[in-house]
Amino acid sequence: MPTDDFTTAIADLKNLGGQRVWSLMISLFGDLARNEGDVIDGPILSAIMAAMDVRPEAARVALHRLRKDHWITSQKQGRTARHSLTPEGRAQSQAASARIYAAPDDLAKGWQMVLLEKDTPQGFENVGFTMVQPRLYVGPANLVAPQDGLVVEGKDVPDWLKRQLEPALLEESYVQLRIALENATRFLPKARDLTPLEIAALRCMIVHNWRRLALKHPALPRPLMRDDWPGLSCHILVADLLARYPRPATAQITAS
Repeated sequence: MPTDDFTTAIADLKNLGGQRVWSLMISLFGDLARNEGDVIDGPILSAIMAAMDVRPEAARVALHRLRKDHWITSQKQGRTARHSLTPEGRAQSQAASARIYAAPDDLAKGWQMVLLEKDTPQGFENVGFTMVQPRLYVGPANLVAPQDGLVVEGKDVPDWLKRQLEPALLEESYVQLRIALENATRFLPKARDLTPLEIAALRCMIVHNWRRLALKHPALPRPLMRDDWPGLSCHILVADLLARYPRPATAQITAS
């Protein structure tokens, strides 16, 4: 039986919103079965979704949608369905994982400011630059700027610039996530006191809530972040919790 603290942590994370079941399932496969050859058996998938308080019919609809969208493929082995990411789904999960699982200490230390002559080239922000104002961007020092851009090496950063770069529309969501993660850190039992099934469900909820915010904006270099910015606090808490509750092997997870 799940502990009260585990149930509360799952409920707190689920109550943050944005919990579309198909998206939650993507987070689960991205955490547990991201590599080629990784599979999640049907009973295990059902048990993990149930541990996150997802109704069976909702899980079936989500799985059907992900198969239709070529994210997940399913094959029968005897009476058991085995689910895995498609090559396309695996590629997208791998691409996102560098951001989702990056250690806070690995954030870029150097940064640059780029002034462009004309309008922003298509896709410029997608490569990691953040707009300060039209034609003016900042980003990690190792990003390649357009050849005709004026590049200035970043040095001391005023506090007003750090605040301006923070994604204001996500501020409240980051604050709410930080509170849920702090409560989980404070009250959850040690990993040895949770089952592999509970850890799989817990990790999925943590990764999912972090993923749906962190992937909505470019990663800022560390010097461009305030020490008390909720987004950075969440990053640190997520990394600590994922280290505290290591990813279980799917073979360790039972549906009972």
